[in-house]
Amino acid sequence: MPRVSGILETCLYVADMARAHAFYADVIGLEHIHADGDRISVYEVRPEQVLILFLQGGTLAPVETPGGSIPPHDGSGPTHMAFLVDGDDIAGWRAHLEAKGVGIESEVAWPKGGRSLYFRDPDEHVLELATPPLWSRLR
Repeated sequence: MPRVSGILETCLYVADMARAHAFYADVIGLEHIHADGDRISVYEVRPEQVLILFLQGGTLAPVETPGGSIPPHDGSGPTHMAFLVDGDDIAGWRAHLEAKGVGIESEVAWPKGGRSLYFRDPDEHVLELATPPLWSRLR
């Protein structure tokens, strides 16, 4: 069987694209690399990994592209995703989030040695900043 080589896109659905852009660009510091009106906004997390924000309800119909059709999709309710950060940066992230007025809901010290900070974006998605080693095979 062929192997999956990574996760290319992670998607979240947001109610207000301008509000979400301000959060992900200004608070998280992601580089905005593409937009299509208020329907979609794409941020580079690292080379070949992107976070895509879709406006809730904005992708309920197929989207035609020059190369084919993208099937409809949508989502609602709070979801969860984690960003990998360097272990030496966790204190700096805590201070940065607090300075931006983002409340930290939880901080976890994992048995394998990693740490996580949990907080919410403006759409109530639970975001995590996690340091290695969190999972047994990730260093």
